[in-house]
Amino acid sequence: MALQPPEPRDGGDVELLALIDRLAELLERSDLTELEVESGGTGLILRKPPLVEATAPGATAATQRTEVPAGDGESLTAGRDPGATARPSVKAPLTGIFYASPAPGTAPYVQVGGEVAVGQVIGLIEAMKLFNEIKSDLAGRVVRVVPDSGALVKAKQPLIEVEPL
Repeated sequence: MALQPPEPRDGGDVELLALIDRLAELLERSDLTELEVESGGTGLILRKPPLVEATAPGATAATQRTEVPAGDGESLTAGRDPGATARPSVKAPLTGIFYASPAPGTAPYVQVGGEVAVGQVIGLIEAMKLFNEIKSDLAGRVVRVVPDSGALVKAKQPLIEVEPL
């Protein structure tokens, strides 16, 4: 049985994703903290995360938020398990739309609590009208699936967090 990937959302997605990749690389290499671009009827603002933003020690978990720049553009959010940030993760090799299962209505490739092996497919990323199988470079137990199925993911963004066995 051949896998039928989900249909592309819009023909303009491919061009937009390629543009976002190029602009993100430009922003990374520059001293700018924000880049705003408008083309046709579409506007886009890219921002680098702030260096450190913290609240007073007595703040509640609902209002406390700390952002620290990471090499892959992630930010850490207070209230999460501090050990979770040290967990190894399988990262997206490219920017595109992430799909957790081979087709709508089918079981996801991996689930929280399940085991993953090196080389096992963990999801699909649609980019440039192609569906790319994303394979795990780690082995262990899946602790967290980071993006929702159908969400835009950026290159080097964690897809799943894995606890080595």
